[in-house]
Amino acid sequence: MKSMMSAAGLVAALLFSWGAQAQDRYVEPPPVLVSPDLSAPWVMQLRRTPVQAQHRNHQAGEYRNYQRARNARQRHTARRDYQASRQQAIRNAVQAQRSQAQPSQQVAYVPRVSERSWRMNDPKWLPQVVEYPSRHAPGTIVVDTGQRFLFLVLKGGKAKRYGVGVGKEGFGWTGTEKVSRKREWPDWRPPAEMIAREKEKGRILPAHMKGGPANPLGARALYLGSTLYRIHGTNAPWTIGRAVSSGCIRMRNEDVMDLYNRIPVGTKVVVI
Repeated sequence: MKSMMSAAGLVAALLFSWGAQAQDRYVEPPPVLVSPDLSAPWVMQLRRTPVQAQHRNHQAGEYRNYQRARNARQRHTARRDYQASRQQAIRNAVQAQRSQAQPSQQVAYVPRVSERSWRMNDPKWLPQVVEYPSRHAPGTIVVDTGQRFLFLVLKGGKAKRYGVGVGKEGFGWTGTEKVSRKREWPDWRPPAEMIAREKEKGRILPAHMKGGPANPLGARALYLGSTLYRIHGTNAPWTIGRAVSSGCIRMRNEDVMDLYNRIPVGTKVVVI
């Protein structure tokens, strides 16, 4: 009888222990444990607490997964830091090379687009009222091809000055004309001489181009007498201040529109 009771007790103990273990298998260890010594501070658990020996394999698998995830994060961070440091080293090397370059080399390095942007935004070429003592009557237009400025003479020894592009070498001219007509968004019909000249360079010009933003004459045109010359806008505003045209006086579209509204047909134009 005693042996039977001992065996039954042993079975019950085993069942109880197995049930406790089975239940504990799915219990998440608490993230915060209180020290048995109530005077001690709370202990924050940075990782899971060790479990019973029978659960070590399961816990070890979870820890390996966590370790792999942690290493992946570390690898990602290390790779990101390496790339950032490499890029910074390249920037430092380029900066050092530029600082050691000669001034002529530094100028040559500037991209063309930056030159265009600088020229377009240089306040020197923007409209402004300046002192301009002149023998010409107010309302007269004076184009100074040497300085690349157009002056609209005002009263009181002043003038409104605009930056312009002028005729390139071999195409410059001087003289006095009058504005014979005005056109908004003019069509462009390049003369036969220009078509032939550009064809020799391998560039084919259209016989006619309708007015619009892409048209070389820009937004407005002031025709000078019976000549082929005009004061007109442009689709290349970065050329203002340069000698680039075939004799016409080109202005920024904003500027030629302003001038167009200020002067009537018959205005005297002096090109010097």
